[in-house]
Amino acid sequence: MTLVPESTMINPASQVAELIRAMVKAFRAFQMYLPNNPVYQRAVQGMEEAFPPIWEFTDHLVLAVVESQVIWEQEVVYEAENRAESFAWLMYKDGLRFLTLRRGAESTEVAAFLRAVNQARTLTQDSGDDLLTLLWAEDFTTIDYRFAEVVSEGLMVLDPQSVDLESQYGPGDAAEVIRQEVAEERPAGVVTLDDFDSTLYFLDEAEVEQLRREAELEYSRDVRASALDALFDVFELNEDAEVRGEILGILDLLLPGLLANGEYGAVAKLLRELRGMATRIHLASSPVGPRFEAFEANLSQPEILRQILESVDDASAAPEEADVGELLRELRAPALGTVAEFVPRMRHRAIQAAVSAAVDRLVGIHPREAMRLLEGGSADVLRGLIPSVGRQRLPVALPVLGTILGRAEADLRLAAVEALAVVGTPGAMGFLERALEDDDRAVRLAAVTAVSARGWKGALKQLEAVIEGKGRADLEPSERRQFFEAYAQIAGPTALGPLAEILEPRGLFRRKESPETRTCATYAVARLQTPEAWRLLERMAQDKELPVRNAASRALRARPE
Repeated sequence: MTLVPESTMINPASQVAELIRAMVKAFRAFQMYLPNNPVYQRAVQGMEEAFPPIWEFTDHLVLAVVESQVIWEQEVVYEAENRAESFAWLMYKDGLRFLTLRRGAESTEVAAFLRAVNQARTLTQDSGDDLLTLLWAEDFTTIDYRFAEVVSEGLMVLDPQSVDLESQYGPGDAAEVIRQEVAEERPAGVVTLDDFDSTLYFLDEAEVEQLRREAELEYSRDVRASALDALFDVFELNEDAEVRGEILGILDLLLPGLLANGEYGAVAKLLRELRGMATRIHLASSPVGPRFEAFEANLSQPEILRQILESVDDASAAPEEADVGELLRELRAPALGTVAEFVPRMRHRAIQAAVSAAVDRLVGIHPREAMRLLEGGSADVLRGLIPSVGRQRLPVALPVLGTILGRAEADLRLAAVEALAVVGTPGAMGFLERALEDDDRAVRLAAVTAVSARGWKGALKQLEAVIEGKGRADLEPSERRQFFEAYAQIAGPTALGPLAEILEPRGLFRRKESPETRTCATYAVARLQTPEAWRLLERMAQDKELPVRNAASRALRARPE
């Protein structure tokens, strides 16, 4: 039995299709993000990684572009249903018919090619450039391309297969040959313009222009929005409960499709319109009131909302922040826990900000639900909820935040400290005193920074214990320095005496402190900025211990004039 090597079992066409998909994803990233954006960089990296499998079976890749398709070796490797969003159509409409990628193109030239296509997409009609001139300017060495050629005056070849008709039939006969072939293949019963007298149906330029504008308006019109507006009008004007129930059924079927397609702005508009109508026509007291309430509340159900947020987070390109924010503003109290859980997990920074804003809004509107989750929510929920509770400055949340300082998860204790620091009331600062002795370094640093910034004198006892060497013995030098500086910041000029005793101990039996402790005391003295403090620092600049001398000299150089 002969084993087939694994490499021979891979379909080359699928590898080419995967490469085109990676190029399309990178092209979309070029449209939406700057080069320093992580999404942009991941898309470029993914495109570059799709090339090595191609070079295993060929040194150059010849791709034919036919309207909304890309063809390789007579196989369609890319096709888009919507021509307006088709990557192939963007190249085809500007005349590009064949694209050849050679080994090494993935280094820089493929990205330059995609940027040129993106630039051509935004050119105005009066621009002097087009896709061909933009590609000429790049002067590629590993990328070749062919554009459609003119077979007769004013006639552009639209089919790559017809490029050689001119050489076969002559410059004057190619267009006639094409017309004859089309006429021979025309099915019976199909009417063409030649069947009519053109003089009877001639339109002047103004009429042609009007038809063109009307056609453009019709194609650009948002049919879905118009259909929804019609449904809303019928719902509001027709008081028949059966009719209104049928319309709610239609909207109930439409909602999952809109969410699946990422039409978050449309969903938010739908809910907003329904709420406005409910107020105008007193829908709550009508027979369809309960069904309407259920329809509006479905979006806030954890199961549905979780699917929405997961689809937003998994999208290759971040949805519009405004659309997501508009949808999240329609959420109700039951959605708070789910939305809070997703705040730390969102990959797109802009979408994370929108989700965080939704948590802030729900906490402000539904403080009882926020307190219920704060007391009994999971750790994942609390990670997104605690910062919002702090920003909303809920007084009733202070005891619960104080309780969280005793939780096992260090990141939750840190979040509680930061939230209490934002609240900044005497009650909140009182809880922070306990955090100064926390087992986690990050929690202690956040607490000492908060009490120092607020000048909270209630923390002097814990700070003095560190100054006197009675506090935690495992403080790192940088952390110990922050405790010393916080002591000076809060105690003010009265701190000079204890600090001077550390730097210049008096008494025959007074033990001299370690260089590390004396250095921290030097930095703390610099915080006082009094004449006595500067004189002490000038003496310390002549100290025998190098760290103390350096700290004093640095502080004196930074002394204000």
